[in-house]
Amino acid sequence: MGHKSLDKIITLQKNPANIRNLCILAHVDHGKTTLADCLVASNGIISSRLAGKLRYLDSREDEQLRGITMKSSAISLHYAFGEKEYLLNLIDSPGHVDFSSEVSTAVRLCDGAIVIVDAVEGVCPQTQAVLRQAWLENIRPVLVLNKMDRLISELKLTSLEAFTHLQKILEQVNAVTGALFTSKVLEERAEKEEQKERDSSRSQVEETPGADQVYDWSAGLEETDDSHLYFSPDQGNVVFASAIDGWGFSIQQFAHIYSQKMGIREEVLCKTLWGDFFLNAKAKKIMKGAQAKGKKPLFVQLVLDNIWTLYDAVVTRRDKEKVEKMVTSLGVKVMARDSRHSDPKVLLSAICSQWLPISQAVLSMVCEKLPSPLDISTERVERLMSVGARRFDSLPERTQDLKNAFVQCSSEAEAPVIVFVSKMFAVDAKALPQNKQRPLTHEEIAQRRELARQRHADRMAANQQAQSFADSTQLSSDTQSTQQAVTKIPEGVSSQLESLAVKEPEVQEVAKETFVAFARVYSGVVRRGQRVFILGPKYDPAQGLSMLPEGCMASDSVPAVPHLTCCTLDSLYLLMGRELEELDEVPSGNVLGIGGLEDFVLKSATISTSPACPPFIPLNFEATPIVRVAIEPKHPSEMPKLVRGMRLLNQADPCAEVLIQETGEHVLVTAGEVHLQRCLDDLRQRFAKIEITASKPIIPFRETVVRPPKLDMVNEELGRQQKMAIIHQVKEEAPQGRLSDTLHVDPGGLVTLTTPNRLATVGVCAIPLPEEVTRLLEASSELVRTLEQVNMSLREGRSLQVSPRTLEDIANLKAQLAGLLQGHKWKNAVDHIWAFGPRRYGPNILLNSVEGYQRPSVWHCLDLAEKAAEPCTFPPASLRDLDNSIVSGFQLATLSGPMCEEPLMGVCFSVERWDLQQTQRQERPSQAAPGSEGVETVKAVPEDRSADPEVATPEEEVGPGEDTLRRAGAGSADCYGPVSGQLIAAMKEACRHAFQAKPQRLMVAMYTCEIMATAEVLGRVYGVLGKREGRVLHEEMKEGTDMFLISAVLPVAESFGFADEIRKRTSGLASPQLVFSHWEVIPSDPYWVPTTEEEYLHFGEKADSANQALKYMNAVRRRKGLYVEEKTVEHAEKQRTLGKNK
Repeated sequence: MGHKSLDKIITLQKNPANIRNLCILAHVDHGKTTLADCLVASNGIISSRLAGKLRYLDSREDEQLRGITMKSSAISLHYAFGEKEYLLNLIDSPGHVDFSSEVSTAVRLCDGAIVIVDAVEGVCPQTQAVLRQAWLENIRPVLVLNKMDRLISELKLTSLEAFTHLQKILEQVNAVTGALFTSKVLEERAEKEEQKERDSSRSQVEETPGADQVYDWSAGLEETDDSHLYFSPDQGNVVFASAIDGWGFSIQQFAHIYSQKMGIREEVLCKTLWGDFFLNAKAKKIMKGAQAKGKKPLFVQLVLDNIWTLYDAVVTRRDKEKVEKMVTSLGVKVMARDSRHSDPKVLLSAICSQWLPISQAVLSMVCEKLPSPLDISTERVERLMSVGARRFDSLPERTQDLKNAFVQCSSEAEAPVIVFVSKMFAVDAKALPQNKQRPLTHEEIAQRRELARQRHADRMAANQQAQSFADSTQLSSDTQSTQQAVTKIPEGVSSQLESLAVKEPEVQEVAKETFVAFARVYSGVVRRGQRVFILGPKYDPAQGLSMLPEGCMASDSVPAVPHLTCCTLDSLYLLMGRELEELDEVPSGNVLGIGGLEDFVLKSATISTSPACPPFIPLNFEATPIVRVAIEPKHPSEMPKLVRGMRLLNQADPCAEVLIQETGEHVLVTAGEVHLQRCLDDLRQRFAKIEITASKPIIPFRETVVRPPKLDMVNEELGRQQKMAIIHQVKEEAPQGRLSDTLHVDPGGLVTLTTPNRLATVGVCAIPLPEEVTRLLEASSELVRTLEQVNMSLREGRSLQVSPRTLEDIANLKAQLAGLLQGHKWKNAVDHIWAFGPRRYGPNILLNSVEGYQRPSVWHCLDLAEKAAEPCTFPPASLRDLDNSIVSGFQLATLSGPMCEEPLMGVCFSVERWDLQQTQRQERPSQAAPGSEGVETVKAVPEDRSADPEVATPEEEVGPGEDTLRRAGAGSADCYGPVSGQLIAAMKEACRHAFQAKPQRLMVAMYTCEIMATAEVLGRVYGVLGKREGRVLHEEMKEGTDMFLISAVLPVAESFGFADEIRKRTSGLASPQLVFSHWEVIPSDPYWVPTTEEEYLHFGEKADSANQALKYMNAVRRRKGLYVEEKTVEHAEKQRTLGKNK
C-alpha cells in the first residue's frame, strides 16, 4: 500500500463525521465478496478486470477452493463524494449458516450494513437471519438487488416482467423488516400499558370498568412512524446491480441523467421513476396508473429497456454496428482488445463499468444513507452497557456518565478510551508489517552493488594468485588464498554476513501464529504502548470502583480485582484485507487491529482506561454449536502440540468450543459439517501442525420419560395388563446387585431407597413434563441461571441489585409455568419447585412433595420484591440439614441418564419422602452424656459401626446454645461427611430407578432444513430426505421462477454427508441450509419386545426389525464403553471354513 494513500486514511480517521463503518450481509452465494471486489477495485488496490474473479477478501486457501467466505475480513477504503472525502471501513462477512458467528462479530463493530439479495432467488433463510441480526444490533441497512443479469440471461424475462419480479422481491424484504418492527412496537406498547396499570389507582379503574377489556393492538403501529425502515428505490436506499458485470445504479442516477435530457425536475423523477407512473408523450407529463392503462411504467421505459437492449446487442445477438452506436451515444471508450475479445461478457463489462459503475452507486448510497459513528443512538449505547440482569439505571453514576463519551465519540485527550474486541484472528507472523521485507532505497541498492563488485574482484585476484603456485603445493596455496580473500572482505560486508547468520534462528522462531484483535474504538484515542484495563464479561464496575483507589489508572499498580486485568497495547494495525499496516494511534469511531492481547483476551472483551466502564453485552450468535468430534494425535507423543493447537483454535474461532470430557477425550464442538472441516484443517496446517485423527461425529441425545402408551406397535388398544407389563419390563431387566431391603419400587412408580448406613431414606417418583413446559424451560435457561444466582446470593447473605425488568421476567416465567402445569397432579407444583437441573438451569424439575417440609421457594426473590423488604437471608431454621445433598443427587441424575449416560430432558422428579435419622437425633436434649448418645446410635444401627463415630463427633462438640446455630448452617460441619455423600448417591440412584420405572424414550436433536430446488429434481430431494429419516413440513413455489422452497426437519444424527448427497443426486441444482432447531422424542421404545399376540404375529418372536431408538442408543453406549446387549453370532448352524469362504 502506497504511503500517500496510508497518510490519506490516517488523516481521514480524525474526522468521525465522514467515517462509515459498514458490513456486507447476505445469504450464501448472493455476491457479497464479488461486490466487495468491485468496491476494493475502485481504490486501485486490485485491477477492475479481476474484480469478481480474484475474491480479494477471501484470503484463505479453502475459501478460494470452496468459493464461499468463511471469516469476516475488513478493509479501509477512501471515497470522494461531492466535495467531501469519506473513509469507509468495510467488513465482508460469510453467508453460510455454519459461519453466522462471524456475522455477529462483524455486525457489532458497524453502524450500517449493505444487505444483498439475489434478484432471482429473492429472500432466503439466511437473508432473514442477517436482517434479524442487524435489527438486534440496531444498525441501519441499505439494500443491493444483485445478479440482475440472471433475469436476462437465465430467466429470459422481459423488462416488464422483471419490473414486477423486482417489486415482489422488494415486498418480501420489507415484510421481514416489518415483522421485526411490529414485534418491537407491540412489545414497547405492552410495557407502557403495564406501567400505566401500575401507576393508576383502583378508583380510576373503577370509573372505566371496560377500559382494559378491549385491547387495540394496531393503535401503537398507526402512531409510530416506520417509513424510514423500509427499502424503497425512491428513498435512495436501494441499488440495482450486477456485480459480476461491474454495473449498478440507483434511481437518483437516472433521474439526474433524464432531468437534463427531458427538462423534468430531478425531484419529480426521483419520486416517479419507481412505481405505477408512465410518461404521456403527447401531453409531455408524467401520469399515474400505468398498469390500469396498459402503459409501460417509467422504470421500464427509461431504465430497464436500455439495459435489456444493451445485453441483447452485446451478449445475445453480438451486433457490432449496434454496439458501436450505443458506445458512441453513451460516450464511453472501449479498448480494441475488449471489442475483439471472444467472450462478449468482457465487452459488456467494459461498457457497463464506465456507464454505470457499481462502486459509485453503492458507495454514494453508503455515504448518504448510512450513519456515521457520531450518530450512534442512546438506545444502542444503553443496551450495549447493560449486561445480564442489570439495568442501565442501576449502574454506578461514573459508569452512566460514560454514556456521553459514547454518544459524542470524542477524540479529546481527556476522553476515556473505550474499545470493544469482537474476535481474535490468527495471522502468520511473516505477514505482520514489522516482519515484512521493506523495499530497498536507491542508496542501499547502490551500496550492495558496490559490495558485490568488490567481492568479485577479490575473488578473481585470489584465483590468479592460486594459479602461480606449483602443483605440489596447490592444496596449501588454495587454503592461504581463501584466507587472504576472507581477510580482504571489508568490515561492512563481514558485519552484514554476521547479521544474516544471526537472523536465521530468529526467522525460525518468528514463523508461528500470532493473534490480532478485531476491534473498534468507541471513545478516546488508542495509542501504541498505552496501558489499559481489560474487562472480562463478568466484571462488575460497582465492585471494581469500590476496590480501586479514586482516580486509579491502568499505569498505576492496581490491586487484584475480579475479572479485571491490565495490559499494554503492543501494536495497532490498519486492516487492509490480506495486509496489515502499522499505526501509532487510532481516534474514536474507527475499526482497527490490536496486537499483543492473546494472553489477556480469549474471544471477545471490552478495553478501557476507566474502571467504571462496564463490559459490553455478549455477542448474539444465531448458530448453536452442535457437531462434536473427539480428536487425538496420530502419534501419542505429540499430545502437548495438540493441546496447544486446540487452545489456539478455541481463541481464533468465535463459535468453536474445545473441552475435555470426563473420559479424557479432547472434544471439538462446531456449528456444522463445513465449519468442522475448516477447524480440522486449521488444526492440521496452522495451529497444531501435526497429523490428527478425528472420531465420527459425537451426536448429542437426550433421555426422557413419556406417559404409558395407549396403543401397541400394531395400533391395537392395550388392555391394562399388557400396559403394566410394558411399564415393568425394564424393572425385571434392572441389575440385581442392589439389596432388596434398601430399594423398593411400588406399582405406581414410587422408588424408595435407603442409604447403606440406614440413616436416610428417600422416596422419589418420575413424572413426564408437558412438552410446552420443557420448551419454555429450555428457552428461559439464561433467566433460570440468573434466578439461581440471585437465590445463591440471598442464601449467603449478600445483596444483589436486580433490575425490575429481570424480576418482571422471572414473575412472567412463574406465571407461564403455573398456566402450563394445570391439573390435579400439578396442584401448587410451581410453588414447590426445589431446583432445576442439570447444572441448576436445565429443563428438568425437582419437586418438594415431602410432608411437613416447608423450604424456601426458588421464587423467594419475588416475594422479597413484593414486600419491598431489605435484602435478607433465608429464614435460618427453614432449610433442613443436608438439603443441598438432595439437590446435588438430582443434578447428577439429570446430567447422565440410565439409558446411555446422556442428559435428561422434560422430566420432573417429585421427592415424596425424606427421612433423616440424624435430624431426629439432633432434636434430642443435648445435655445427655456424649458417650451415651454414641452408644445409642451404634445400637440402633449395628450394621455400620465405622461411620457412626464420624457422624457423632460433631454432635458431641455442640453446646446447648449452639444447636440452633448448627442447624441454621444446614449441617455445615457434616456437609462433606459420609452421610452427605451417601445421601447424594442414594438420591441419584433413586432418580435413576424412578426414571426406569416409567416408559423411557430417546430424544434426538433436529435440524431445520431449507432446500431450494427446481421442479425436475424435486423427487430426488424427497428421496434423500426419506432415506435419512427426514420429514417435509411444507413446500412452496417462488413466484416468477421454477424454484421450490422446501422446509423439512432432519435428525442431526443423519445429517452427515447429507449436503454432498443432495448435490450429487440433483447434479448441483439443490443445496440445503441446516440450522439446529429443537429436540424431538423418537416414538419407538428402545426396550420394546412383543407382548401381545398381534405383535408376535406381525413382528415374529425375535422382533429383530430395525429399531431406530435402539440403534442410536447402542451406538452411544458402544462409544462410551458401556455394556451393549447384542448377539455376536446370529446363525450358528452356518459355519465358515478356510477352504470355502461362504
